Amino acid sequence: MMTTTDPTSDTQETGHQHSDSDLLHRLATPTELAGLHRLLEIRAEQEGLLDVAYRTVDSPVGALLLAATGTGLVRVAYEREDFDAVLETLAARLGPRVLRAPRRLDGAAVQLEEYFAGARTRFDLPLDRTLSNGFRGQVHAYLPQIGYGSTQSYREVAAHLGNPRAVRAVGSACATNPLPIVVPCHRVLRSDGGLGGYLGGTQAKTTLLGLEHAA
Repeated sequence: MMTTTDPTSDTQETGHQHSDSDLLHRLATPTELAGLHRLLEIRAEQEGLLDVAYRTVDSPVGALLLAATGTGLVRVAYEREDFDAVLETLAARLGPRVLRAPRRLDGAAVQLEEYFAGARTRFDLPLDRTLSNGFRGQVHAYLPQIGYGSTQSYREVAAHLGNPRAVRAVGSACATNPLPIVVPCHRVLRSDGGLGGYLGGTQAKTTLLGLEHAA
């Protein structure tokens, strides 16, 4: 079960923890709660008690969940994926000590903001690729080579990876990309020019391609 030490969050808390959270909200001011939370962030990092840090940001494609390990950014999730479910999966796969720690993700948040403002065409962030492996990992590693404003077909990606018959496997890899936007699976289209599927939904894919003016 995921462990969260956020005193102001009700994510995956027991009834007793809900009571503690309610009590804190009644007894402490928002400023005091923010200070307590920041103290927990610092102590968790100093004592090596933080497996996954997370925060949410707003964007033109809706709210996004950002999560990072000590290695780097490990997950970008769309709201339609259910943030609670995503955090549960991260806790199961990467470690149960999950904490809302926005400052660890400031760099990712700033670069995403620059990207959506049209001021950034590529991301320069440390990435944790633990959630990518096998052929899917090869696809995810290749995707950043598709330049800003450009697209390739699933078939072209498969051919670049030396396996031209693996079109469906490329599609599956794109559909399960743990780092959408940063690892640009939205730049992969069907051979006929159709959008194909997308983790964030076709409207989000259209928005991203429009932002980049991709052909």
